[in-house]
Amino acid sequence: MVKRAVVTMMTVATMASANLLQDAIDRAAPGSKLELPAGEYRGNIVIDKPLILDGVDQKAHIVGDGNGTVVKIRSDYVTLKNLTITGSGANHDTIDAAISIKESRHVTVDNCKIDDCLFGIDLEQVHESAITRNWIRSKPFSLGLRGDAIRLWYSNDNNISGNVITHSRDMVVWYSHGNVIAHNHGDHSRYSLHFMYAGKNHVLYNDYDHNSVGIFFMYSQDTIAIGNVIRNSLGTTGMGIGLKDASNFTLEGNTVIYCARGLYIDRSPFQPDMNNTIRRNRILYNAEGIHFHSLSVNNIIEENIFKGNIDNVVDEEPLLRHSLQNHWDRNYWDDYEGFDRNGDGIGDTPYNLYYYADRMWLLNPNVKFFYASPVISIMNFLAKLAPLSEPMKLLEDRHPVMYESYLEKSANEGVTQ
Repeated sequence: MVKRAVVTMMTVATMASANLLQDAIDRAAPGSKLELPAGEYRGNIVIDKPLILDGVDQKAHIVGDGNGTVVKIRSDYVTLKNLTITGSGANHDTIDAAISIKESRHVTVDNCKIDDCLFGIDLEQVHESAITRNWIRSKPFSLGLRGDAIRLWYSNDNNISGNVITHSRDMVVWYSHGNVIAHNHGDHSRYSLHFMYAGKNHVLYNDYDHNSVGIFFMYSQDTIAIGNVIRNSLGTTGMGIGLKDASNFTLEGNTVIYCARGLYIDRSPFQPDMNNTIRRNRILYNAEGIHFHSLSVNNIIEENIFKGNIDNVVDEEPLLRHSLQNHWDRNYWDDYEGFDRNGDGIGDTPYNLYYYADRMWLLNPNVKFFYASPVISIMNFLAKLAPLSEPMKLLEDRHPVMYESYLEKSANEGVTQ
């Protein structure tokens, strides 16, 4: 039988003189549930047994002393829910956090509000656990000096869902596999979601806005990203979704809009016998739709919508034409100039993308300042009318889709939430 214990409300003055919450935890039998009435409780506590700690409506406030971590979990089958947690230390070396979980399984952190903590929730060798519906903000430091909102380190098969992350540094997934990361929101941070040496993760229906980078997959493989929305990744490093040395990825049904770079592909796929599939995504109103950096070939890029981008595709090494060595098929291109005489929704001639005079900034980025100026527009018109030299071909899509509504329908049918 599970025992229940109720901690009575304490005044701030009483809590300052003794850590009664830690005493209650130490006295509780394994499997107990401690319900905390509204009030403040001294932090820097350790939970080393199966236990439920319930704050009820986030009115129970666990306050750290400004040093170290506020709540440490060192046991399986621990649940924290409905709490407000503040006041961690500010030391990156010791990963000062609101909640630190180590070498545990079946831990749940649900519906907690975390504020003024350097790191939010730190998971180290934590498996089969759930981090759900939490609101997390770091300390009011400059972007690079904040801590990570959620950090997974050698942690597998976890559910990270429904969290709201704001004004933190990153959410990072290091050496961690088989995790589901779904329905989270992140804004005003650096990397909304950053993978390093991770595989077989599922990234589903997250919403990221006004971060430096939306989602970046590095040195990883075998991951699926479906239905995510990334907006307003701006600045010189602004990026919607990035692939760096990433293999056997599926990016499907994502929307990337108003970013400096929509998709950034760097030496991906990395494994020579693998592909990445980029299908049914909406790549809209970015400065660059897809940016190829370094050797990136054998990606399957099909049934995507390219609309409103300044450049739909950019190849950083145009003379090597890496972009041409990918498979492009049945995409919608808003600058396609062909016809559909038989009405099948597919252009009668292939979509070919060339470098003309208005692409000079790809070899000299300073020229981009003059984009859309009359001089560049005239040079581009003359280059297409009577080119002095053969333009460089970037890609060929043999079956361009004429109407974006066709792909919008297939995207909605093929990707369900």
